[in-house]
Amino acid sequence: MNFLSLALEAWRDGYALRRRRQRYKRYTYGDQWSDPATAADGSPVTEGDLASHNGQQPLTNNLIRQLVKCVIGNFRGSMTAPEPVPAAETAARNALDELDARMLEEFLISGCAIQRVTVEKRMAGEGVWVDNVSPASFFINRFTDPRGLDIELVGMLHSLSFREVMMRYGTDASRAALIKAEYSGADPLSGLQEGVSLGDPAAMEFFSAPRHRCRVIEVWTLESRNVLRCHDPEQASAFTVAADCLESLREVNAARQRECRPEVTIDPRTTMRWHCRIFTPGGRVLEEYDSPYPHGLHPFAVKFYPLTDGEVHSFVEDIIDQQRHINRLITLMDSIMAHSAKGVLLFPAGQKPECMSWQQLGSLWASCNGIIPYEPNRCDGEPRQIISSGQDAGASRLLELQMQMFNQISGVSEAMKGQSSQGASSTSMFDAQVQRSALALLDMLDSFNDFRAARNRLMAGS
Repeated sequence: MNFLSLALEAWRDGYALRRRRQRYKRYTYGDQWSDPATAADGSPVTEGDLASHNGQQPLTNNLIRQLVKCVIGNFRGSMTAPEPVPAAETAARNALDELDARMLEEFLISGCAIQRVTVEKRMAGEGVWVDNVSPASFFINRFTDPRGLDIELVGMLHSLSFREVMMRYGTDASRAALIKAEYSGADPLSGLQEGVSLGDPAAMEFFSAPRHRCRVIEVWTLESRNVLRCHDPEQASAFTVAADCLESLREVNAARQRECRPEVTIDPRTTMRWHCRIFTPGGRVLEEYDSPYPHGLHPFAVKFYPLTDGEVHSFVEDIIDQQRHINRLITLMDSIMAHSAKGVLLFPAGQKPECMSWQQLGSLWASCNGIIPYEPNRCDGEPRQIISSGQDAGASRLLELQMQMFNQISGVSEAMKGQSSQGASSTSMFDAQVQRSALALLDMLDSFNDFRAARNRLMAGS
């Protein structure tokens, strides 16, 4: 239960990162008016609702999505497998090029690249399998080393069907009975461990799964073990056994000493091993084992960018404010044009027909082919429409400046997007602009390639 509590603590520590990732993902895929705002009466609303309430039509000019696709396209165009190069059969079975492209998309949005490398049998074949892991279901202890050498706890949340849980972990009658007891209840939260508040949103995410699914929690911890390194000169072999085997080895050596045979050399050591535990929400252990891989590590390849003092800052994070400003300028200019085209109507109160209300008059005026009846009166005059000149007070110039700053901040020039800002530019100048943009992205892409190399090493050692 202590390890499950440590996993929950690591999950809570990642709450801010997951929340920022959701916002960056919304902006990348076009939902750019859902940030919280405050209305005039103090009530909480979204920025889109506030703009609509103020008579504006929220408009979105999604430049972030096009920018992300441009970077991924350039990556695909120059994609090479880092050392060690995985076997062609393994790469084809896992569709590694497609996985890496989608992982780079996640890396640009959230600054996180996570893949899980396992050896198992699936419908498509048996062997080494690579899966992209969403940061929304991943947890890890706070670490600051870009190489991940100070990682001590890592894991992920699984949402499996009941049949899959039985297939994977119901290997005998006792475990099958345990699984039925944990997951057969009508309430999916009935197995929550004691002391967890149902009002804690982080704990609710951690312990609960979507409807008709079972929450399984995979936790890997780095643990120290007392072991005995032994050498048997008679068999010319070296092996390692647990420390509780010491008495048995002493009995073996005593027997060999009586028979004048060479004794087994015993060397007590302390080693570090990665150990896996599969938990139910109630804290029951479905399965546990030491790392079964020859490399002796956990199965996750992890890269956070740039990980300065343990902080993650993604590529998309730098350009969100520019995107917000561009959207607001376009909305402002649209509102100016709309008001300039129609203006306001001055309608004398004495001229209002008795058979119509002010709302009906407003509806007729808003219609492009509407007819407004009125009774001429020398005292009140006739209805009059006031149209402004439509000056944008420099909004168009400011929009152009924001577009230029968007390219400068992102580091992706118009040339890298396949566009030329100067029609008369030579081919050499165009190529130079592309190369400068590539240099601006080199650090991030090399960091991602380092992640791919670490993943390939896990595949080679699995």
